[in-house]
Amino acid sequence: MKDVNIAFIGGGNMATSLIGGLLADHVSPARLCVADRDPAQREHLAAQFGVRTSEDNAACAEDADVIVLAVKPQVLHEVCEALTDSVQRKQPLVVSVAAGVRTDSLRRWLGGGDVAIVRAMPNTPALLQSGATGLYACTGVSEEQRDLAEAILRATGLTLWVDDEAQMDIVTALSGSGPAYFFRVMEGLEKAATELGLPAQTARLLTLQTALGAARMALESSEPVATLRKRVTSPGGTTEQGLKAMEAGDIDALLGKVLKAARDRSRELAKLLDDT
Repeated sequence: MKDVNIAFIGGGNMATSLIGGLLADHVSPARLCVADRDPAQREHLAAQFGVRTSEDNAACAEDADVIVLAVKPQVLHEVCEALTDSVQRKQPLVVSVAAGVRTDSLRRWLGGGDVAIVRAMPNTPALLQSGATGLYACTGVSEEQRDLAEAILRATGLTLWVDDEAQMDIVTALSGSGPAYFFRVMEGLEKAATELGLPAQTARLLTLQTALGAARMALESSEPVATLRKRVTSPGGTTEQGLKAMEAGDIDALLGKVLKAARDRSRELAKLLDDT
């Protein structure tokens, strides 16, 4: 990592979180370049991290060993075509964090051939180095390049590989969109608690700390979450009654619909982007 030049195309939140994580891992800022159209954002990144910045994507990527595509999916086709010459000449590892864009589309937009591409699906907690990222490597990506991609994304939290690119749609539905689902559950619990009589700030803090504590218990335990749930559910107690209400609402079926809807939309968006 210390001898690798990394170019970030796009300097938004995800690039910012990755850069912060890499610098915390003692990667030299001189090895990092960020291209962004917004001069204020370039100035901000240079002042915050000491990295090199450019308004020209191709110039930033010229000497890169790794190019991280961190732009919106809707503009990725145009961005890739502008990088074709440098990618075909230098054959860097290309890491895309753009949701929904397939590796075959990326490879075609980058000029074809054996371009080494890794798709990454991070989520917003990456901004706090608490992210969860799914990774997929297309054919032609070496073990060394896989390790390199993993090291970059691991700077923001947990990384896990999938072997089938179709599974990235499920990753998108689960961890990519997942923070919003948990926020919605916390929102509902907080609202219900205030309606039952708790002060709003008390309901908020108790909700957030309970969510944090439950997640930490699950992460730090080797046991299934079902076992942890049963352990805190006393027969005839308050928790059991609350869980009975959840089961009466068929929560498993609801969550299944949630993930399926998000997965299907990910597939639809990928097809739309591929047709552009």
